[in-house]
Amino acid sequence: MKKTIITAMTTALVVGAASTTFAAANPFSDVPQGHWAYDYVNQLAADGVIEGYGDTTFQGDKSITRYEMATMVAKAMAKTNVSGTDKAMLDKLAAEFSDELNSLGVRVANLERNADKVKWNGEARYTYTSERKDQTDGSKQKDNDDELLLRLEPSAEVNDHWHVNARLDASTDMSKDSGDDKQDTDVSLERIWADGQYGNLNIKAGKLPMQIDSDLLFDDEISGASLTYGKDLKLTLQAGRWNLADSANDRIKGGTDGDVEDTANMQSAALDYTANKFNLGTAYHHLDSDAFKNVANYRDGSGTSDKADIWSIWSGYRFDKNVGLKGEYAVNSRADNYEKAGTVELDYKGAQKENAGTWGAYVAYRHLGENVAFDPSYDDAMSNTKGWAVGTNYTLAKNTVGSLEYFNGKQLDTDKDAEKLFGRVEFFF
Repeated sequence: MKKTIITAMTTALVVGAASTTFAAANPFSDVPQGHWAYDYVNQLAADGVIEGYGDTTFQGDKSITRYEMATMVAKAMAKTNVSGTDKAMLDKLAAEFSDELNSLGVRVANLERNADKVKWNGEARYTYTSERKDQTDGSKQKDNDDELLLRLEPSAEVNDHWHVNARLDASTDMSKDSGDDKQDTDVSLERIWADGQYGNLNIKAGKLPMQIDSDLLFDDEISGASLTYGKDLKLTLQAGRWNLADSANDRIKGGTDGDVEDTANMQSAALDYTANKFNLGTAYHHLDSDAFKNVANYRDGSGTSDKADIWSIWSGYRFDKNVGLKGEYAVNSRADNYEKAGTVELDYKGAQKENAGTWGAYVAYRHLGENVAFDPSYDDAMSNTKGWAVGTNYTLAKNTVGSLEYFNGKQLDTDKDAEKLFGRVEFFF
């Protein structure tokens, strides 16, 4: 750290020394009258914040320790006539030099130390979906949904290695806001976890987002922990409990009724390699729950199983900054029905929420067997369907993005037609 004229000037501003009244005497021979910082340094000396070196010199270009700077901050904190703006700046300095101030006997409240270490992000969004499925009797099942969601995502710095993160969702079903019906509103703490970084080692613990296969298989949270190590080649280990009620597989959710546990013990491992424009990875998941036994024909009459053993592989390539191709395939070796899932997707550009006018588009083929793709993240396709999807997104204004997606395909269990229309407007803050 350098004890520069700028440092002194900053401290002077903090204690309100930048006023129209300055001390007349010049205590430092090496800061002559007429120097651009003369008034600030002179006022600091008059306020007792700085003392110089005892030989009438200030020596503003000499190195000083954090302890010496903390001494200046401590003297500034003793001032009583500090404006609101200067007080805010002083709080930041106190947080930066809190350890040194404590050693000087100047206590800094935890709230002051951490006030600027908590960050909030979030979004408000409106989503419309319309699903249509042909039935075996010739009729058509139609399901429409209108949803508003407010999402808050705070992140708090604990120390140089650890953060605490959370996600709070408040959603409402607009289709039930009519007549005598009460509005269907849900508020929940979806995630809360600690995140530690030590070089190339990342540690997460709590209710955290799935770290492996979050697109094709598990767009959800797991209550447990994960370890990820590496740079270009990364090893990820994950273990915990997954709530089966969050599954897109209605047969599994129905199997959790009564005394059957509604969670599954889960252990996962993955290797992922990324180099320049190329990405390749593979993973294994083991799930254990009695709820699997209640899924009709999970083993196709060859016996029941309370386990799911899933293998997956994925790859991707960026041709340039605008065009990318990616694909993933997974199979559940414990299931005999709807046990395979896969996707191939071609992406072009993409809406950037910070830049109005940016846009993107994609075309994809999805195959989502419900006994392996338990909770896929795709907004276009539906569980236990296969077919083509197209979509586009556009940044309408800064931090305002609109998306439109369409799926056309077949239901895996009946081979009847299935369609889905998806629209969303997001406001980020």
